[in-house]
Amino acid sequence: MKNIKLALLSSAVMLALMGCNESTPKSETTPTTAAQPSVKTESASAQLDTLLTNYFEDGLQFNPIGGTYIGRNEFNDDFIAPINEANRNEQLNFIKEYKNKLANIDKAQLTGQSLLSYEILARDLDLAIEGSQFPSHLMPINQMGGAHNTFAALGSGQSAQPFNTVEDYKAFEKRADGFIAWLESVEQSMRQGMKDKVVLPKPLAEKLLPQFQTHIVEKPEESLFWGPIAQLPESFSDEQKAELTSAYTAMISERLVPAYQKMADFLANEYIPNARESIGYSELPNGKAWYEYQIKQHTTLSLNADEIHDIGLSEVSRILSEMKKVKEAVGFKGDLKAFFEHLRTSDEFYYDTPEALIAAYEEVKEKIDAKLPQMFDIAPKAPYVVKAVEDFRAESAAGASYQSPAPDGSRPGIFYINTFNLKAQPKFLLETLSIHEAAPGHHFQIALQQEIEGLPLFRKFGGYTVFAEGWALYAESLGKELGLFTDPYMWYGRLSDEQLRAMRLVLDTGFHAKGWTRQQGIDYMLANSSMAESDIIAEVERYIAWPGQALSYKLGQFKIQELRDYCKKELGDKFDIKAFHTQILIDGALPMPILEEKIKRWVSEQK
Repeated sequence: MKNIKLALLSSAVMLALMGCNESTPKSETTPTTAAQPSVKTESASAQLDTLLTNYFEDGLQFNPIGGTYIGRNEFNDDFIAPINEANRNEQLNFIKEYKNKLANIDKAQLTGQSLLSYEILARDLDLAIEGSQFPSHLMPINQMGGAHNTFAALGSGQSAQPFNTVEDYKAFEKRADGFIAWLESVEQSMRQGMKDKVVLPKPLAEKLLPQFQTHIVEKPEESLFWGPIAQLPESFSDEQKAELTSAYTAMISERLVPAYQKMADFLANEYIPNARESIGYSELPNGKAWYEYQIKQHTTLSLNADEIHDIGLSEVSRILSEMKKVKEAVGFKGDLKAFFEHLRTSDEFYYDTPEALIAAYEEVKEKIDAKLPQMFDIAPKAPYVVKAVEDFRAESAAGASYQSPAPDGSRPGIFYINTFNLKAQPKFLLETLSIHEAAPGHHFQIALQQEIEGLPLFRKFGGYTVFAEGWALYAESLGKELGLFTDPYMWYGRLSDEQLRAMRLVLDTGFHAKGWTRQQGIDYMLANSSMAESDIIAEVERYIAWPGQALSYKLGQFKIQELRDYCKKELGDKFDIKAFHTQILIDGALPMPILEEKIKRWVSEQK
């Protein structure tokens, strides 16, 4: 059930090793009081440790894909349970059971890291129960997200699913059968959504169709799922190779292709004709409350749609003023609209080939990595690599994204660049996008989180959009302090990226609370940025598909910057930027109110 947070990173939400600190980071264990722990305190802490371990392990049954991504190979043959009332109730009962167990632990006896874990889990469980009232299962997939795309990535042999042994290959065959059963339940849920008037907007449904059609092939060798067969290990015997080739031929031709064909037919002939013309959640049954819940879920903050919309309008105006300064600095003759058009269309700002684009990001990676010790005492051990987004998902994928490394070190982090449209990847975004997606942004934060000793697993592999994206956008703001953005166009790239996040505040709330149309959103972004129209359309449709998610970036950045300003004011000459960054990162992702309380405790201990 999408609204139940199992605190697992399963696909795309996760720097090379730096010499400044090669030791494994340890999470903060400073108690909130100086008193020595009593027997009762130890007992409450021990109870919590047991509960957290069981919560994580029991939760994997609902997210076996997450198990694969964190290296738990016993889950590699399983898939998400079909969507039905019984399975939804089972998941909800799981949440309620752990809420009751948590309530039996005396919070007053907990300190330090145990208190943080208690507060985080209590909040997550309450939010999950609140979210269960909304019928998200009736829109289980969209063009931006869904297990259908995750499954394809796993089956390609280029993701977390291992294909090293014969058993690995057979595990994926069994997982494929689970996927087919799940996909059938997706169709049934979407049929129910048609009856209940809870359906995707038509533009999103139309973008979903090609994601299924691409897997309808005449020959198995043309399928994405043939990838593991094309790369059969040399260590396999001829008999094993022949057996697996035959098995995958049958899996693709007799099971997967028919399943994809059936779903594509349903979308084309029944769902898309009945998709809704409106785009906002406010147009769905109980949609206003549903959207306010999405805001709370994604931002962890107590802000309503109107407040956020006004913040966005103010930020867009401020950043436009900064962009005008860049226009003047580079000597461009013409107004800002003409400058935007110049940046969109002039060949000098774009690469000619995907290979040149990827090479440029690899070069920037080395430049940034060398500067990070100026502001950080900690760094992840795991490296990251730069790769192009796979062809099968490139058309609907974001311009860039990050996938976390395997916890056991067998797979690096991946900074994905979408090369589908080179005109959507300007050169002036090189520095800011690399900072955001890789180091010291997502890779730095998420890989570090996975490496922290002593962190409960539900936190080690969990996350909050507002923390992860807020940190990444805050990391962009460090560029000048790190000696980057010296070229005015690179500085414009930083402003352009920040403007994107500011416009998100306006558009997300505009679509889902104020009745904005899709075209209205496109026109607004064209007027206030130099983004390519194709990129703008993908962004607009992303906000329509993921209500509330896009609010997290700017609001998270604001909160982290606010905490930095607070620390600097309170500590004065004692303020150390490296120490501050360590405190933000060292306990993993936290809801913003809990992060704020923690930072203020830390400040009081420094005085």
